[in-house]
Amino acid sequence: MPATENHIQHALRVTGIASKTARGYFRGSLGIEFKADESPVTQADKAVEDAVRAYLEQHFPGHGIFGEEHGFAGMDRTEVWIIDPIDGTRSFLSGHPLFGFLLGFLQDGIPQLGVIGMPALGETYLGVRGQGATFNGQPIHVSDQTRLDQAVLYVNEGDKIHRDHPELFTRLMQAGQTRRFAYDCYPHALLAAGHADAVIDYDLQPYDFLPVSAVIEAAGGVITDWTGQPLDLASDGRVVAAATPALHAEMLALIKG
Repeated sequence: MPATENHIQHALRVTGIASKTARGYFRGSLGIEFKADESPVTQADKAVEDAVRAYLEQHFPGHGIFGEEHGFAGMDRTEVWIIDPIDGTRSFLSGHPLFGFLLGFLQDGIPQLGVIGMPALGETYLGVRGQGATFNGQPIHVSDQTRLDQAVLYVNEGDKIHRDHPELFTRLMQAGQTRRFAYDCYPHALLAAGHADAVIDYDLQPYDFLPVSAVIEAAGGVITDWTGQPLDLASDGRVVAAATPALHAEMLALIKG
């Protein structure tokens, strides 16, 4: 089933709940733990996901839920909500306002709806498959940039790309008209809104990339893995997004070297 007005309204409502919960902890005293992969988990991550799960379980009792903190409930179901309660925990715990909240609605593994919420900025980016994308309720669209040498390029997780793919990192440092280093979901939101033209990202989980993919595609952009394959729950976490097919093809060629 495609996303309905009911899905959209509940997604926006739960984004408001998540944002309010996160702001209640932001720049306060955080209880910080480290997960097995050494990424930090805060009380805020758990509180946000608990609030979102409770809401979704109440309003969509037959749906599965996949969240970063509590894993997959209802993995066998065709309709699944996917949650990243605080995308950018390191940003959050260091007082940096560019952490986000990510929510996606999947039908048979395909994103039908995605939300990028930016609690500290008061920004909400919504994308619905076949219905377009909005920023705080106003329509948005990707840029019309087709040339990498004229593009605004965001390199996410640059330290990890440098560590694992040094030759690609060197090529990225010579690409684009201007480039910015970043982390987390905000560059993808900027791409959807037409402020950035391309984003390369690395070492992501499905709850990181599937919600943003719904927003970018609804805004008219292109997002795949590094080999050009569509993103799904089994993708390897290497992601490249661009405003136009031509620019995306240039990014894939750059990755391939």
